[in-house]
Amino acid sequence: MPPAKTKSSKASKARQPTLPPGPGKIVDIDVFSEMSESFLEYAYSVIYARALPDARDGLKPVHRRILHQMSEMGLRPDRGHVKSARVVGEVMGKLHPHGDTAIYDALVRMAQPFSMRLTMIDGHGNFGSLDAGPAAMRYTEARLGAAAMAMVGESDEDTVDFSGNYDGQIQEPRVLPSALPNLLINGATGIAVGMATNMAPHNVGEMVAATCALIENPNATLKSLMKLAPGPDFPTGGQIVDQEGILEAYETGRGSFKIRATVSMEKVSARRQGIIVTELPYNTGPEKVVEKIADLVKAKKIQGISDIIDLSDGQHGTRIVIEAKTGYETQDILNDLYRLTPMEETFSINAVALVNGQPKTLSLKELLQVYIDHRISVVTRRSKHRRLKATDRLHIVEGLLRAIIDIDKIIKLIRESDDADAARKKLISNYKLSEIQANYILDMPLRRLTKFSRIELDSEEKELKAIIAGLNKLLKDPEAVRTAVADELKAQAKIFATPRKTRLGVK
Repeated sequence: MPPAKTKSSKASKARQPTLPPGPGKIVDIDVFSEMSESFLEYAYSVIYARALPDARDGLKPVHRRILHQMSEMGLRPDRGHVKSARVVGEVMGKLHPHGDTAIYDALVRMAQPFSMRLTMIDGHGNFGSLDAGPAAMRYTEARLGAAAMAMVGESDEDTVDFSGNYDGQIQEPRVLPSALPNLLINGATGIAVGMATNMAPHNVGEMVAATCALIENPNATLKSLMKLAPGPDFPTGGQIVDQEGILEAYETGRGSFKIRATVSMEKVSARRQGIIVTELPYNTGPEKVVEKIADLVKAKKIQGISDIIDLSDGQHGTRIVIEAKTGYETQDILNDLYRLTPMEETFSINAVALVNGQPKTLSLKELLQVYIDHRISVVTRRSKHRRLKATDRLHIVEGLLRAIIDIDKIIKLIRESDDADAARKKLISNYKLSEIQANYILDMPLRRLTKFSRIELDSEEKELKAIIAGLNKLLKDPEAVRTAVADELKAQAKIFATPRKTRLGVK
């Protein structure tokens, strides 16, 4: 006999959740394969979309998007600065849907002369120091620097490929034209999944000279290239010792070397000698050095230091005064400082960059060759674009030259026509004009049509034909294209080249 239904059993039934309408299905999946596939997708995303630079323009997506969007905003060097927050908002909303902190940090780095050998952003305000971070983006202001204009220039001449942004509504460049070998000039650093990159900055003039040498002689040896570009050139100066590591890095894409602070021995008082530090290794701040020395003196691991004073400031640069006690040799103290403090650091080069969308470890010659191939493509595409524009304009000019011969009759023809379509057909049949030429004449205001000078049009026609002939000659000769790339690089070097800051020495 079935049990009687009670009130409690009815209530528990009522409390049971109802399933959503429609068919429901639970799919059994293998956890191992799901984790593998998901992690692989994440790794690809980090490698290609965040951490590794493109070997052609030396930029990660966030840096490329900042420069492109600032160019779209018209923030050129001859315009005023705008709030950094405005730039960050534009980049985040249109191209880079990630945290504003990541975008601002990238913008700040491109404005710091102690981080970049050739700054891309002209910053106004507190953009930080080696020991302190920048002010908030609502306080600082920014615009593009002259070097950035060399990077983004010619983007509108079909020189590079564009693709849709994250929602497909806006087009963004997949790479910048990059009139300078930015990857080698400014270096790069990034940590991806399973791989990392760390590349040193170099001197602009030296890199351009090495690039031009490889253009002129594709079979140039590494030894001949290193005569022109002997080693990294850090924006903070210093001295590189143990140059064998540089040779290894340039040969294989991996290598390390030591970089030391620049010092001088001076009298700091009537009876005492001192060590004056004026340059520190790359990414090393004076406060960090002073703090480390003070800790070592306190722990009695370094003997002979009576006082240490940090006189560094934004105007005069680094200046640390280390006062030696009477009876101690400053050279012995300096050797201890190199050994125990950040006054001597090891810099490891790991030249990993994206080539045709694939991460690859590159030697110096390979890095230069990838950039040269990119610039050859840019110059070729730019020349074709300019030839097309000149050809289109020449077609219009030829139509205008035919039209101004009988300008009065053409005006009368247009006025007597019932509509634009009828006028177009009459122009095409009576004066042997193309539809494009006829449309151009119909779209022009009457005052412009009557003011055309035959002399000006004849002059423009000759100029356009000369331009087209020159571009045809260039495009037919691959060697002429390579020469044009080299000439443009040399022109950029005249603008941006500066003396070497980092000295090369032997340990």
